[in-house]
Amino acid sequence: MRSTRRQFLGEASCAALSSIPALNMMLNLKMAGQLAAQGGPADRKTLVCILLAGGCDTFNVLVPRDARHATYATSRGNLALPTSGTGSLITLNQSGGDGLAYGMHPSCTGLASLFNGIGGDSAKRRLAFISNVGTLIQPTTKAQYAAESVPLPRALFSHSDQIDQWQTSVPQGMTQASGWAGRTADLLHATANTGAAAMNISFSGNNLFQVGTNTQQFVVTDSGALTLDAAQPGQAANNPLTVKNNAHRNLVEQTYSNLMQQSYAQLTKDSLDLQLYFQNVFNAYDVSAIEGLFPANYFGSNMLALARTIAIREQLGLTRQTLFINFGGWDHHGELLNTQAGMLTGLSAALSGFQLALEQLGLQDSVITFTASDFGRTLRSNGRGTDHAWGGNQMVFGGPIQGGQICGTYPDLTLDSNDDVGYGGRMLPSTSVDQFFAEILRWFGISGSNLSTVLPNITNFYSPSSSSLPIGFLKPGTWS
Repeated sequence: MRSTRRQFLGEASCAALSSIPALNMMLNLKMAGQLAAQGGPADRKTLVCILLAGGCDTFNVLVPRDARHATYATSRGNLALPTSGTGSLITLNQSGGDGLAYGMHPSCTGLASLFNGIGGDSAKRRLAFISNVGTLIQPTTKAQYAAESVPLPRALFSHSDQIDQWQTSVPQGMTQASGWAGRTADLLHATANTGAAAMNISFSGNNLFQVGTNTQQFVVTDSGALTLDAAQPGQAANNPLTVKNNAHRNLVEQTYSNLMQQSYAQLTKDSLDLQLYFQNVFNAYDVSAIEGLFPANYFGSNMLALARTIAIREQLGLTRQTLFINFGGWDHHGELLNTQAGMLTGLSAALSGFQLALEQLGLQDSVITFTASDFGRTLRSNGRGTDHAWGGNQMVFGGPIQGGQICGTYPDLTLDSNDDVGYGGRMLPSTSVDQFFAEILRWFGISGSNLSTVLPNITNFYSPSSSSLPIGFLKPGTWS
């Protein structure tokens, strides 16, 4: 459980906690100072990161349906998905992008509908693909990779290293670990003065993505905050948990003459109070209108909780908010076809349900969701699955997205092509994670002049002073 002491909390919601006088007094004092200094953006925006940990085989998620499918089938062998018949690809109808024909994995019906248009409405295309994206320090060719004549990401093909690099956007490593969402929070607090020290909220424990120099993530669960409330609902006064929590509260509410003891007690008390405040606001929000849109599984319940947390962001005083969830289990060295099909069914249902919930709540234009993964997978089968590779295809969706497009450059899937650095189809990324993240950050409110602060390598791929975007998946007028 992490939080800081600068969280800005909404005035309207304080009234709901009038039964907790000490907490109300603390919150009102916080608001008095922070509202006076408030100079940040008046609009509200949320960025959602879905980490598909393990390395998702995304060349079976987004597949060419034109003449290139023959090459795909040859390279993939027993893992290839057909264009017709049982288990065939879902047709994607591009509205732009590279103008070529693609299909999506047959388990992704919900996501395909976001690409083609919700309810068949082409004006509601919410999903775009970023093709062949991966970690890079600078643009790299196959010859440069082979000769090691340019700097390469540290420990390529390693789960832990590549997952960290997607979260830091510093593939060469850092002397001080911080994530790009954490650095974004540091910058927005310093310049926009949102007062939301816990603008980064994690549903999957501590992560590197949301760690900054001055900010940390606020960890919650699909049931809300990690409170140590002394009055647990339905528990008797002599319940061991109630007794323990009462004792803990009594300890941190004491006044200590020792400065370190007093500081520790005050910091702990503030953290507990903020968790309790979050929980009260979270519990007060009625989800009955949207909960039927989500599958009844673990990932579905977490995505419902994410939608709920976005819906209460105004009460939490957040003009900017990042949310993080880790959905792991994508390391399919074996049983790729069956296991991935089942996991993609759950992923598609939860993510499409999430977007439909945002549409219903009228929040679709203020939220961007994107996927990330350690790396792509080899094109060539190892017999039953695939092995660690490099570039892959990622999704970005929301109202600000020019949906229905394949952005970036889809690679040549011929084994040993100029896009393959070896080992049976390890795709050399043609788009860097920096370009992907930079475009999202321009929407989120990071100016071109500040992009290099968040993404130290961005000038190797894109001029932050440019009047155009690095990739072009955002709708015109949604960024500055």
